[in-house]
Amino acid sequence: MRENSWLSYTEEDDKNVEVLAQEYKEFLSKCKTERECTQYFIQEAESHGYQDLNKLIAQGTRLKAGDKVYGVGMGKTIALFQIGKQPLTEGMNILCAHIDSPRLDLKQNPLYEDTELSFMDTHYYGGIKKYQWVALPLALHGVVAKKDGTVVNVNIGEDPADPVVYVTDLLIHLAGKQMEKKGSVVVEGENLDILVGSRPLAGEEKDAVKANILRLLKEKYQMEEEDFLSAEIEVVPAGPARDCGLDRSMIAGYGHDDRVCAYPSFAAMMEAGHVDRTSCCLLVDKEEIGSVGATGMQSMFFENTVAEILALMGQDSNLAVRRTLARSRMLSSDVSAAYDPAYAEAFEKKNCAYFGKGMVINKYTGARGKSGSNDANAEYLARLRRIFDDNKVAFQTAELGKVDYGGGGTIAYIAALYGMEVVDSGVAVLSMHAPWEIISKSDLYEAKKGYVAFLKNA
Repeated sequence: MRENSWLSYTEEDDKNVEVLAQEYKEFLSKCKTERECTQYFIQEAESHGYQDLNKLIAQGTRLKAGDKVYGVGMGKTIALFQIGKQPLTEGMNILCAHIDSPRLDLKQNPLYEDTELSFMDTHYYGGIKKYQWVALPLALHGVVAKKDGTVVNVNIGEDPADPVVYVTDLLIHLAGKQMEKKGSVVVEGENLDILVGSRPLAGEEKDAVKANILRLLKEKYQMEEEDFLSAEIEVVPAGPARDCGLDRSMIAGYGHDDRVCAYPSFAAMMEAGHVDRTSCCLLVDKEEIGSVGATGMQSMFFENTVAEILALMGQDSNLAVRRTLARSRMLSSDVSAAYDPAYAEAFEKKNCAYFGKGMVINKYTGARGKSGSNDANAEYLARLRRIFDDNKVAFQTAELGKVDYGGGGTIAYIAALYGMEVVDSGVAVLSMHAPWEIISKSDLYEAKKGYVAFLKNA
């Protein structure tokens, strides 16, 4: 087993770990939806000289080595490129992660009243333990799109002066039958409705509490009840990311999966500088529900964006796109399960990830017999080992728990369809998919170092 990273750090390393951790906590606290993440990355990228691809297309601008450009898909997905010295058809070095996280989504007709309490109906998104989402302070993040074309941002519950919302649970005194249920049904999905009000509006004879909520929404957001039909509002844990542990060695926060990979990937892209091979950072949506839809990795967004960039370089052909993608190399960065001694029976100690041992390389993921996995080539792994060792990046290899205990997948297999070299990599997480997850600051630091080394040397 490799040495704990903390033991090798200099005073300068310790300082850099804390600087990165603080920047990441601020990002994680502000960006709790894929839209918020994308907007953050756009602003930061433009401050580093990146230009909007759509504007360049409209102007017919010719791209050349050193140019920085980004493309956005429906406000939820972003791809950033720094053009290298080599022809783009020789391939790219790609850092890919996802920016969606498990949560509750409001339904299209969410608001109702029952016995003078007002609730909003939800549908959970991604794989969650439903019982973990009750009795917590929750916030509302998202957008309301109106018929006149205006889009209103919603953010309720993050400012200390804001109210929060809440999913109720049954008191222990009356929970005898509930406690006998299997964990998967202790709390049913249809019971994950958020409590939003209890004060009736004077003068209303029917559903007066609901009417009061609608009045408040009208005052704050100029929205009618029907506007929920074209809203995307996510229910997420309220409050900022925090240092965890008496030694402050860890970070507790919502959305480490997979923003703990997305943020250092983006930071590495901003830091790497001019490169021989074109660098790319691809941050996508919908991974938690199978990478589907127009903003998921299964869409044509990335392929279309690459085609547009090639066209601006004078290579407007399908073959050029295919060559570029087939010759590319990718780190498909997603989180890995950290060893938890409280649940040791689920892990195989020789082949699992540990806090403090650096970024994690997963040759394969999947379930049972590696089903649904991209099983990376040994030659590619050897190349990455050399890159990381040469650049003094702490890394470890792992798989997702014991064989036949479960499993999971990432977007790696989708990128591999183009014929490119892909391997899963990322950061170890405790309590993955819980409302609050935990990561090690040192692993975050090593991941960023590894991503920079990959962009420069892969």
